[in-house]
Amino acid sequence: MATFLYKLGRLAFRRRHFVALIWVALLTLAGVGAASAPAAGSTSFSIPGVEAQKAFDLLEQRFPGASADGGTGRIVFKAPEGQKMTDAANKATVEKTVNALGDGSEVASVTDPFTTGAVSKDGTVAYTSVKYDAPGMELKDSTRDALEKAGDDARATGLTVDVGGDALQAGAEPGAIGEVIGLAIAAVVLVITLGSLVAAGLPLLTAIIGVGIGVSTITVLAKALDLGDTTSTLALMIGLAVGIDYALFIVSRYRSELAEGRDREEAVGRATGTAGSAVVFAGLTVVIALAGLAVVNVPMLTKMGLAAAGTVVVAVLIALTMIPALLGYAGKRVRATGEKRRSTGSKTGAKTDAKAGAGTGEKDRQGKQAKQAKPGPGVRWASFVIRRPAAVLLLGVVGLGAIAVPATQLELGLPDDGSQPTSTTQRRAYDLLSEGFGPGFNGPLMIVVDAKNSDDPKAAATTVTDGIKDLKDVATVTPAMFNKAGDTATITVIPGSKPSSTQTEDLVHAIRDQGTDVRADTGAQVLVTGTTAMNIDFSQKLNDALIPYLGLVVGLAFLLLIVVFRSILVPLKAALGFLLSVLAALGAVVAVFQWGWLSGLIGVEETGPIMSMMPIFMVGVVFGLAMDYEVFLVTRMREAYVHGESPSQAIVTGFRHSAKVVAAAAIIMMAVFGGFISSTESMIKMIGFGLAIAVFFDAFIVRMAIVPAVLALLGKKAWWLPKWLDRALPNVDVEGEGLKTQADAASSRDGDEDRELVRA
Repeated sequence: MATFLYKLGRLAFRRRHFVALIWVALLTLAGVGAASAPAAGSTSFSIPGVEAQKAFDLLEQRFPGASADGGTGRIVFKAPEGQKMTDAANKATVEKTVNALGDGSEVASVTDPFTTGAVSKDGTVAYTSVKYDAPGMELKDSTRDALEKAGDDARATGLTVDVGGDALQAGAEPGAIGEVIGLAIAAVVLVITLGSLVAAGLPLLTAIIGVGIGVSTITVLAKALDLGDTTSTLALMIGLAVGIDYALFIVSRYRSELAEGRDREEAVGRATGTAGSAVVFAGLTVVIALAGLAVVNVPMLTKMGLAAAGTVVVAVLIALTMIPALLGYAGKRVRATGEKRRSTGSKTGAKTDAKAGAGTGEKDRQGKQAKQAKPGPGVRWASFVIRRPAAVLLLGVVGLGAIAVPATQLELGLPDDGSQPTSTTQRRAYDLLSEGFGPGFNGPLMIVVDAKNSDDPKAAATTVTDGIKDLKDVATVTPAMFNKAGDTATITVIPGSKPSSTQTEDLVHAIRDQGTDVRADTGAQVLVTGTTAMNIDFSQKLNDALIPYLGLVVGLAFLLLIVVFRSILVPLKAALGFLLSVLAALGAVVAVFQWGWLSGLIGVEETGPIMSMMPIFMVGVVFGLAMDYEVFLVTRMREAYVHGESPSQAIVTGFRHSAKVVAAAAIIMMAVFGGFISSTESMIKMIGFGLAIAVFFDAFIVRMAIVPAVLALLGKKAWWLPKWLDRALPNVDVEGEGLKTQADAASSRDGDEDRELVRA
C-alpha cells in the first residue's frame, strides 16, 4: 500500500498539470450537469415492512385515486377579539379561501370548516384541510406557494391566519452564515497549524472542490434516484469535514518530510505513502459506516448514506492525487516544519555574533537549540499520561460515563410542526389548532379496517369503533367510511394528547392490540396509519436495527483495523472508546434537546423527543470519524514501535508528530458541524450539535487521553498478534516500512559504488 501510494504521489507531483486538469474538468462537468438537471423535491418517505406503510399501500388499492399518502395542508383561522368565525364577514373570507385552494394544481380535495364541523366550540377558531395528490415532500414549489398565498390573502382581511401541515415541508436548509463561520474557523486553525497561508489554503481548496463534485453529482442524480435536499446537506457536512482533514494530514506529513532534508518530490511521495495510507483506511471506515445504513432498510437513509459515502471516496482520491499536484505548484511557499523559526533563529544568532563575538554567539546558539529541543504540548501531555495512566483512564471513563447518563432517558420521535420555532407559521398554526380543538388534532390517527374476509364488514367496523371509544386518551372517533366495494373502511381517531407524546404512542399500541382480538372474532384486519403512526413505526424500526447495524459496522471496521495495526487489543480498545464517546454525545443531545439544559445557547425553542434516526445516524457517522483519529494517531505510534522504539517512547513519538494535527483536525470538524447548529430546521440543528460534541469527546478525551493511557498500561501486549493470524493477514504496510527498506537498499548501493570508486 505505502509503496503504491508513494509512486502515485510522485507521479501526481511530476504530472501536476494533467492531474489538476482532470479534477477541474470533473468539477466543471458536475457543475454544468447540476445547473441543467431537472429540479427534484425531497426524497419520498416510505418504510417497507411496517404496519403504517402496509395500511397506506392497502388504501391505494382499495381507495383508488384517494391519494392515501398524499400531502396535507391546513389553514387555521382565528377571529379577532370579540368576534366569531361564524360572523358573516369572517365566514365569507373562509369560503373565498376554500374556493381559491380548490383551483390549485395537485389538489385532491378541500374541506369547508362550516360543513365538516371544523369550528371550535367557542366559535373563535376554524380550519380547512387540503388533500394533495402527491406526498408532502414531493409537491411542486408552485403548490406550496399557492397554499401560502391563500393564507396571506385571508390574513389581509384582519383574521389571524397561519398555515401548517406536511405540504410546507421543503428541503432542510443548512445555516449558511454558520457554515461561513465554520469555514472561517477552519481557515484560522489551518494557518496556525501549518504556519503558512498557502499551506492552509490547500486543504480548504481541495475540500471545496471535492464537495462541489459530490454535491453536484447528487443534484444531477436527484431526479432519477429520488434524492432529496437532506441527502445533499449530509454529503456537504461530511465531505467538508473529511476533505479538510485528509488533506491536512498529508500536507502536515509533507512538511515533516521536508524538515528531515528530503527534496520536494521525495517528500511528496513519502507523505502520500505514509499519511496517505492512513487516509485510505480512515476513509474506508467512514465509507463502511455510511454505506452500512442500508442495513436499516429505509430507502431514505440508504440513499443518504451511499451519497455521503461517495463524497468521502471523492475526498480520499483528491487527497491522494490533487494535494501532491498542488504541492508541486506551491514550491517553496510550503515550508518544512520549523523552517521559518530556524531561519529567524539563524538571523538573530548572526546579529548576536557580530555584536558580541564568537563566544557569545555560540552560547546564544546553544540556548536556542535547547529552547527548540524543549518538548511541545503534545509530548508533555503524552509523558504525563504515561506516568499516571490509571488515573487518566479512570477520570476519562468516569467523566464520559457521567455525561452519558441522560441517554438512559432517551425518548425517540420525529419532529413535527410543534418542534418548529415559534416564529414560523407552521408552529403558530399548530398552537392555534391545539388552542381551539386540543393537541390531538395536530396528529390524527387513521384506522384502516380490511373486512374483505369478514362475513359482516359493517358489524366489524362498528366493533372497531366502539372498542376504540373505550380506550384512554381518545378525544374523537369519526364514523367508519367504506369504499365502493364495501370491503374496506377508514376511521379517524383524534387523540387527546399531542402527536409526539408517549400517551399517543401508547394509544397506537392499544388500538393494535385490540385489533388482534377483532381479527380473531370477525376476520377483519385492523391497521393503524397516518403521520403519527408512521413516525412511531419508523422509530421502532430504527431501534430494532441499531444493534445489527452496530455489530456489522464495528465488526467490519474491527477486522480492517486488525489488518492496519496488526494487533487484537488496539482495534478492540478503539471500538470500546467509540462506544463511550457516542453514548456521551447522545447524553449531551438528550440533556439539551429533550431536557432543555443550556438550550438557549444554541437556539432550541422547543424541547421534546430526540429525532428517531439520531442514534443510528450518530453511530454511523461518528464511528467513521472516530476511526479517522484512531488511525492517524496510532499509526504514527505503530510506525515508531515497528522502527525499534519502546512502547512508551512510541506513544510519545506518536503525539510529537500527530497530536497537534489531530487536534487541529478535530477543531475543524467541530467548526464545520457546528455551523449547521444555526439552521432553523430542528433536525439539522440536532445533527450538527450531536456530531460536533461527539467529535470533541472522541478526539480530546478518548483518543488524546484514554487511548495513550490504555496503551501505556498494556505496554508490548498492545501490539500482540497470534502468529497464525500474523501469517494469514495481508501486509498493507501503513507504516511505510517498505519505503524504509527501499531507502536502505538504495543507500547500500550508493555505498558500494563509492567503495568501488575508492578501490579503483
